[in-house]
Amino acid sequence: MKTIIERVKDGKFVLIAEIGVNYYDIAKKMNITVMEAAKLMVKEAKEAGIHAVKFQTYKAETLAAKESPSYWDTNEEATTSQFELFKKFDSFTYQEYKELAQYCKDLEIEFLSTAFDIESADYLYDLMNVYKISSSDLNNLPFVEYQAKKGKPILLSVGAANVEEIDHTIATIREYNNQPLIIMHCVLEYPTPYAHANLNKIVSLKNRYPDVIIGYSDHTKPDADADIVKTAFNLGAIVVEKHFTLDKNFPGNDHYHAMDPADAKKIVEGINFLQEIRGSYEINYLETELNSRQNARRSLVAASSIKKGQVITNDMLTFKRPGTGISPADIKNVIGKKALVDISEDSILQYEMI
Repeated sequence: MKTIIERVKDGKFVLIAEIGVNYYDIAKKMNITVMEAAKLMVKEAKEAGIHAVKFQTYKAETLAAKESPSYWDTNEEATTSQFELFKKFDSFTYQEYKELAQYCKDLEIEFLSTAFDIESADYLYDLMNVYKISSSDLNNLPFVEYQAKKGKPILLSVGAANVEEIDHTIATIREYNNQPLIIMHCVLEYPTPYAHANLNKIVSLKNRYPDVIIGYSDHTKPDADADIVKTAFNLGAIVVEKHFTLDKNFPGNDHYHAMDPADAKKIVEGINFLQEIRGSYEINYLETELNSRQNARRSLVAASSIKKGQVITNDMLTFKRPGTGISPADIKNVIGKKALVDISEDSILQYEMI
């Protein structure tokens, strides 16, 4: 299994399934344990061709104050308090994440989880190859610094941030960490209307931060042809993170703007096709064009018979296919030369003839 960073270094697309805490609802719906639901979602992600799964590790008490208003669409998720919502989904501790990380290793899909406090950042260290810093913690510079000092590669979402804040956070990371850094374009709007996806920002991030990797954390609802993700990839986002569920019709939490396994397969297949047709940046012809290059191009051809010893003039020449003789581009090297042999009309000229 190639890790996120290994794939990126090879120029290969990475799709991260943001499982988050959606497995709690799946457990209720399917009448299975929360751990069984989490593992089921990992298994479904692997079978859909997803490269990594990401969870969220927090305790409601350390994440949100009791009086913390919602910032999501309450028509989709009715809970109006962040604390109350997070409290529903914070039962996992180190042992559960250790079990999940091992399960992911066995399935050969990369495990990671966004840490939202010091304790989880510490105990996740041995379980992950990379740290993910949420947009919500972009300006939490003491916590950014703490994770940067861990010395692992970092994925940093930059939703709802201005350029000065992004500059400052990157500078903070780079003060303590020289590992690969992936900056994830993100819109903190749940769900993000298609018209708000603002994908051209990916190009601006690439231009402003040429020494980092650019990705995209997507909160739009899956579209019919995965055009949002495919466009993000074409604009330069080689890593894409998208919420993942087994039931997009399930109310609340992050199900309503998540991809399901069918959506994920569509994305992976679509990006694989795009990578295939995009090819190389090298300006050269393909080996498969050699036959056409020879036979569809033209050569200098005798427009009339040319006797041995005769000086070749412009009116003795024409241009015809195939391109197996002297190129018309070299006509100046032919005019004024003498024929070494008798050249019959319509003969393709070769250098040994002159």
